[in-house]
Amino acid sequence: MLTDNAKYFYFTISFMTLIFIGVLTHGLLPAILSGLLAYYLVIGGGNQMVKVKVSEKLSKPLFVLICLVFLTSLITIGVRASAGLFSGDSESLSDLIQRVESIIRQAREYIPLWAQEYLPANTQEWQEALANWLRDNAGRFSTFGRDVGMFLIHIIIGLIIGTMIGLKPGFNRSYGPLAQSFAERVTHLGAAFQRIVFSQIRISALNTFLTGLFLYFVMPMIGYELPLVKTMIAVTFIVGLMPIIGNLISNTVIILISLSVAPMAAVWSLCFLVAVHKLEYFINAQIIGTRIRAHAWELLIAMLAMETFFGLPGLIAAPIIYSYYKEELSARRLI
Repeated sequence: MLTDNAKYFYFTISFMTLIFIGVLTHGLLPAILSGLLAYYLVIGGGNQMVKVKVSEKLSKPLFVLICLVFLTSLITIGVRASAGLFSGDSESLSDLIQRVESIIRQAREYIPLWAQEYLPANTQEWQEALANWLRDNAGRFSTFGRDVGMFLIHIIIGLIIGTMIGLKPGFNRSYGPLAQSFAERVTHLGAAFQRIVFSQIRISALNTFLTGLFLYFVMPMIGYELPLVKTMIAVTFIVGLMPIIGNLISNTVIILISLSVAPMAAVWSLCFLVAVHKLEYFINAQIIGTRIRAHAWELLIAMLAMETFFGLPGLIAAPIIYSYYKEELSARRLI
């Protein structure tokens, strides 16, 4: 016979499993991750404010206010920078167009004559071809725009919910046994999330270090001086904090800038990125596996299985979910 505590455990962990499935199949992963991030930022920031002699009652609201001011300033700077890019006084847009035209001319030198007939010869023809393509695929872009909008809305809602929960007092132990069992499941999920986040920071730092070595030393040694190296390194670290998607963004930026210098520079960059990310796939599993006390092969199997069933969301969530279940089973001494 199962004890009451065991019944509550199996009921709540089964409910958590249904939540995971619903989150992964209905596109709610961004909301969950952003909510957890906001919650632990508020908790951690509030604790730091207490250490600097801010009252415990005001520590969390003050930290949230500071974050809001920072984000508002960041958005304002971004809007002004974007406006400056398209203003007549800025040379950034014209420089970009000239760089694109240079890429087109260089690329045509490496393309067979029979293939050049099917490619636009200059930026004007590229603009016309792009306009025609956008017109033909307007329906797809409307769907894509809606998906991006929902993605951003989910993130914002998740941030708001996580902040609101973080501002509330701690869990009341006078609640009933079912509520306490749910609170324990959520605590274990939060612990798994924090371990993966700190692991992702280490992974991003490693990726940035290797990319910096390649851009600062390897590329000049083989005869290619790339522009905007510091910017590419900063982008690599910042977007690298996002699993999977971050690497795609940073890789695209590096290859495009390398292509603006020379086609072979882009080829060298592509070879480096492919090699380092193949290596990182196993290093990531090792780093995260160490944090969650799991072998690299366990995590790789979990990532493969989750990607097979749930696609990219499953691949991103696999380390957190695997760490969560391992935490639950370890807490009950079942493994």
